Amino acid sequence: MPFSRYTLVLLGLLLGACSREDETASSTYQPVVDVHQSMVWIIDPAADMIWDSAGTIITAEGQQELEPTTDEGWQKIVNSAAVLTEAGNLLMIPGRSAGQDWNEYAQGLIAAGSEAIEAARNQNADALFDAGGRIYSVCKACHDQYMVEVDDTDE
Repeated sequence: MPFSRYTLVLLGLLLGACSREDETASSTYQPVVDVHQSMVWIIDPAADMIWDSAGTIITAEGQQELEPTTDEGWQKIVNSAAVLTEAGNLLMIPGRSAGQDWNEYAQGLIAAGSEAIEAARNQNADALFDAGGRIYSVCKACHDQYMVEVDDTDE
């Protein structure tokens, strides 16, 4: 029984798919900074942007709402929340993960960061404040378990 040209092409594609390694398994991570630097240079600035944009400051001089007042301001919060959310994935890559609890905290950061993205997209100051509280809770819980004192003189 002769093979048609299309059968040969299909057979070649199927064999190629079977022999190709899973891309995820063959990916090589190449971290450039350590976990502490990731916290200081990536995670903290993104979290601070969210925390500095949610809530109210009340002083003797009056009340100041921290929420953005322009579409551009809200977009900056979306961007920071996206950085923070993806940083949760960075914390779980091989060589950075400190185990199952660590990964659960990182997944909590992803969930809370996703809430912040949604709140900022909807320009919902109350939801952003709530998401900021959840971000704080996840960060605090992780730091209580894993944070070590580091000499910051090299920053």
